[in-house]
Amino acid sequence: MGKLTSTIGIPIKLLNEAQGHVVTLEITSGVVYRGKLLEAEDNMNVQLKDITVTARDGRVSHLDQVYIRGSHVRFFIVPDMLRNAPMFRSRGQRGRGVGLARVEVYNTI
Repeated sequence: MGKLTSTIGIPIKLLNEAQGHVVTLEITSGVVYRGKLLEAEDNMNVQLKDITVTARDGRVSHLDQVYIRGSHVRFFIVPDMLRNAPMFRSRGQRGRGVGLARVEVYNTI
């Protein structure tokens, strides 16, 4: 068998960059969590601390720490400062080699 390579997509990289910052997330039941992101796993499981929980009916409560399964997350809101994260920088023209391509075109008419 060949090498197994796992590529991590940009959303996962962004979530990892957000560790240590305050994030907001909504789960599939409509409950909103806002707190400091302690850890984010590759499957989007997250651990938050100092959380403000807003229920669907508007009730607000506070939790010290929570672990949320990634498949239950509807969306994340990360700090705006992550817009300048290195993963969003343009890499320029990729696939441009050093040499010149030599192509011969034959007229078949």
